[in-house]
Amino acid sequence: MTNGAGRLLPLRSTLVGRGRPPRVVPTRSPGHKTSVTPVEKADVLLEALPYIRRFAGKLLVIKYGGHAMEDDELKDSFAQDVALLKYVGMNPVVVHGGGPQIDTALQKAGIEPRFVRGLRVTDAATMDIVEMVLVGKINQEIVALLNRHGGNAVGLSGKDGELVVARKLRSGDLGQVGEVAGVNARVIDALAGFIPVIAPVAADPDGVTYNINADVVAGKVAEALRAEKLILLTDVEGVKSRDGALIDTLPADVAADMIRDGTIAGGMIPKVECCLEAIRGGVRQAHVIDGRVRHAVLLEVLTSRGVGTEILPRTARRTRSRAVGA
Repeated sequence: MTNGAGRLLPLRSTLVGRGRPPRVVPTRSPGHKTSVTPVEKADVLLEALPYIRRFAGKLLVIKYGGHAMEDDELKDSFAQDVALLKYVGMNPVVVHGGGPQIDTALQKAGIEPRFVRGLRVTDAATMDIVEMVLVGKINQEIVALLNRHGGNAVGLSGKDGELVVARKLRSGDLGQVGEVAGVNARVIDALAGFIPVIAPVAADPDGVTYNINADVVAGKVAEALRAEKLILLTDVEGVKSRDGALIDTLPADVAADMIRDGTIAGGMIPKVECCLEAIRGGVRQAHVIDGRVRHAVLLEVLTSRGVGTEILPRTARRTRSRAVGA
């Protein structure tokens, strides 16, 4: 049985507690090869076929951050995943963060990073460094890595073509911390054939530059593009139930209830809220996945098990009655 997202439900639980833990792909030495028969290799490819068919031509917005941006092996596997998705006919769009790298650059400049409610206090000097690191360094490194793996990527910030229009964050005065006022989807449309890689820096109509949370930018870009999927890479397995079990598939209304009753707490709240807002804005599926797993993006998009939590707009009962390609 399958759901409307193309997820094969006998292998993934809905709601809480019945999912298997994600399979962490072990690091192997270059000379070691796992013994796999040709038939087993064919089975792996065939498992991906319905998902390739289901998502061919669809837009997938992927927020890239956390440990997956720091570990060389994970960086390579991420770039390979995104390049492969492009080659099989999907249209990935990458939005990246860079908090640890910004902290390092600030400390080298003698500026102590400060945070309020998890948001970086961004004065003019901090903003200069944030933009330098995100746009001038990290963005270009990701583009080069994707291109090395055949991805045909192009780097952007929110400023390019007014892709993202910013405004000052209305809750609290954190300096040049912004929120998304609008997204110009025509910029992405004009880059058909390329993989856009977006740094979460944007300007307001007066030209003032703002630092915006990368999850928020990814969610708003996904809404504007009417993306099939929003995928957030994190440093945790996914959303968990009160007893600590990984939740594989989560209806949006249940996710909202879990925030209200405190089951979803801490740093997971803004990520799930980002997913819920994107779904309300027209995104069909949102995923919070474990970026510490090699090839996490491929495993989530092209296999029945996945490596995190899939958030869907429909109730579990309706979801279970739908077929692949519906």
